[in-house]
Amino acid sequence: MDFSQDHFALFGLPRRYALDAEHLGRLYREVQAQVHPDKHAHLSDGERRLAMQWTTRINEAYQVLRLPLSRAKYLLALEGIDVDAGREMAREFLLQQLERREAVAEASAAADVERLEGLHAQLQSDLAREYAQLATAMACDRQADPQASAAVKQLRQLMFLEKLLADIDDALAAAEA
Repeated sequence: MDFSQDHFALFGLPRRYALDAEHLGRLYREVQAQVHPDKHAHLSDGERRLAMQWTTRINEAYQVLRLPLSRAKYLLALEGIDVDAGREMAREFLLQQLERREAVAEASAAADVERLEGLHAQLQSDLAREYAQLATAMACDRQADPQASAAVKQLRQLMFLEKLLADIDDALAAAEA
């Protein structure tokens, strides 16, 4: 195996956003079975360390590729696009998120589980729509759009929404405790 391979190459996958999660899981288990340190316990210290390094590398690659958000960010990084550079976002989107955060804070302060669950459900619906838009943007020829503006915009919005979803989950846990 070659340590310079990207995450996709480690699993013999083409570099693309769309992938079959079950297939990735099978490939992960197959590759992991080949490099797992237990399989190399009888070898020298150096070879066991190498097996451990491969196991770590395979685990990291799988963790990135299995999640659509991290997979998109990784793909864009492979193309030289820094998603974190220039964090400008649409004013309308930011205002909507500010309103949502205020609603979450109010529901959380009141321990209003029903309201938090409603906000959670609405956000999950929005996330599904945003992920569909990300898939479309990632499928486009980004060579024609060197800044990959549509994909970057969707990715940034999804990062924001995922953080809000985690905050709602925390508020629900606290309200139900």
